[in-house]
Amino acid sequence: MTELTTLTKDGPIATLTLRRPEVRNALSVDLLNDLHARVASLGASSDVSVLVLTGEGRAFCAGMDLKAVVDDADAALRLLRSLADLTLSLRALPMVTVARVNGAAIGGGCGLACVCDIAITHADSRMGFPEVDLGVCPAVVAPWLVKKIGAGRARRVLLSGGLMSGAEAHALGIVDHLAPDAAGLDALCTSLTTRLATGGHLALLATKELLNRLDNSIDTPVLHAGAELSAAIVASDETRAILRARLKG
Repeated sequence: MTELTTLTKDGPIATLTLRRPEVRNALSVDLLNDLHARVASLGASSDVSVLVLTGEGRAFCAGMDLKAVVDDADAALRLLRSLADLTLSLRALPMVTVARVNGAAIGGGCGLACVCDIAITHADSRMGFPEVDLGVCPAVVAPWLVKKIGAGRARRVLLSGGLMSGAEAHALGIVDHLAPDAAGLDALCTSLTTRLATGGHLALLATKELLNRLDNSIDTPVLHAGAELSAAIVASDETRAILRARLKG
């Protein structure tokens, strides 16, 4: 059976890879369970200063696995609650997290990029929050986008829906560093993570904890309420009809 995630280490730099390339690394309950286990193991690690989060294949993460939730309200709530808890665990990790957005980062996938301390991609990647186009409320990812780019820009992005290029995401501040093309992403990632890993481990940890307090990152009630709100919208007749039509197409 193929592992849904892999975790590798190269000195102080670890890489956590989502491995459902056949569905663009869409977030299922099983994949989220694997991610929770990996993140928990990293939380107990004292020899890692930098974590790279990325996806296998051509996509970073296509967001919520819609097929798994369109006809099952309980599954939708479990998945969204698990995603909310994962974002909190990622943010709290005692290391610098870097989202290496190698391809499409959509909905919850783009949210994961916002949760990480630093996000990088290439100019031609596809990113964004098309939830409203699908009749879905992006309540789990909205707090992270607001923290990343500010309330005004986040309002425009989330209400407009659709997708944008990596270059556009960089201009908005969703992405922090941009490679000119996919071929240049590895070099950018290596250069950035090597530089980050030279920082003092205790200083990085203390600075991250301080920043989390300053922007109130670990706000569990808000994230859990967001999961419940989003699940309720997914369970509505309107959203189910939109999702079924989209999945048939």
